[in-house]
Amino acid sequence: MPPGGGGPMKDCEYSQISTHSSSPMESPHKKKKIAARRKWEVFPGRNKFFCNGRIMMARQTGVFYLTLVLILVTSGLFFAFDCPYLAVKITPAIPVVGGILFFFVMGTLLRTSFSDPGVLPRATPDEAADLERQIDIANGTSSGGYRPPPRTKEVIINGQTVKLKYCFTCKIFRPPRASHCSLCDNCVDALGGRNWDYFPSDQAEMQPNQSPEPLSGKCTIFWSAAAWTEERFDHHCPWVGNCVGKRNYRFFYMFILSLSFLTVFIFAFVITHVILRSQQTGFLNALKDSPASVLEAVVCFFSVWSIVGLSGFHTYLISSNQTTNEDIKGSWSNKRGKENYNPYSYGNIFTNCCVALCGPISPSLIDRRGYIQSDTPQPAAPSNGMAAYGATQSQSDMGEEWRTLD
Repeated sequence: MPPGGGGPMKDCEYSQISTHSSSPMESPHKKKKIAARRKWEVFPGRNKFFCNGRIMMARQTGVFYLTLVLILVTSGLFFAFDCPYLAVKITPAIPVVGGILFFFVMGTLLRTSFSDPGVLPRATPDEAADLERQIDIANGTSSGGYRPPPRTKEVIINGQTVKLKYCFTCKIFRPPRASHCSLCDNCVDALGGRNWDYFPSDQAEMQPNQSPEPLSGKCTIFWSAAAWTEERFDHHCPWVGNCVGKRNYRFFYMFILSLSFLTVFIFAFVITHVILRSQQTGFLNALKDSPASVLEAVVCFFSVWSIVGLSGFHTYLISSNQTTNEDIKGSWSNKRGKENYNPYSYGNIFTNCCVALCGPISPSLIDRRGYIQSDTPQPAAPSNGMAAYGATQSQSDMGEEWRTLD
């Protein structure tokens, strides 16, 4: 072959080497584009997440930081300026007991604030459309104009008729005692307790542990995950920066109860400190010698009443197995008649308290640290209940397009 004939062969070999050597450089970029995202990154509620989804809080956390500052500053001043004097004059057990109370308060506060309170997952577009079709067929309006879903369904729980409310944001019928938090924009359930005989009011009474005909595919998921126990949203507490619900209610109660003991403890021994100093140098000189004690006493005096009162109120709620909303509305008050009894109560104070404080903690239903799969349906977009079926279908198509781009 002439020397010029080897030129094309060399170019060909060079081209092949270039192609194979460039592919490893391109593959990382391709993998980066299709990297799976975690569910907390696209969570539809108004929440903040930290530590890769391990910590979940409400977006409005300003009051929570105020709570932290008040507890840390007051306790810090007490340990720095009062405990050394009291440990010498009375007993070294005072700072030890105070330290135990302080760490218990901080632990229960952070556990309440950083956890999932019991958020219910929203319906996907397909589930929402299926529920609307079921309601449309039940109402006999499959043809003609669109009728929005009714806001309630009646079910019977332990002989009492209870209404399930439809949430137009989450596109689900909320479980009994659950509610939609307007601040976090989530439906939240709460304290699990007594098993009940549950069935729609238009069905015959069922035997215990028998599964009823589901109200929708989504409701079936909720009841199975909750093991047919009561769902209860208590309230949104800005002081802890989170909703108080099924999964963190016991920690919230232990927080306010232990905080009551800590506040009374600090206030009592601050007064004792001032009295002991005033016996030696006089009252005014005692105040001048320990200005931190004055600040602690003022903070504790104005806060102890609300903290102790709140602890007593929630002790009453736990003992009677009620929620804050039920007590305010008088849902199961004796004033409405003896037949309007509380279907969630065990009828025993000790049992109600044990179930609320010692029962198993339900797993989180939102799986915030799970990965989003390409074929995983996304929650339906919120609506005011007046959108037509075409809008629901368009939301589903948009979700498919969004998942493809993602």
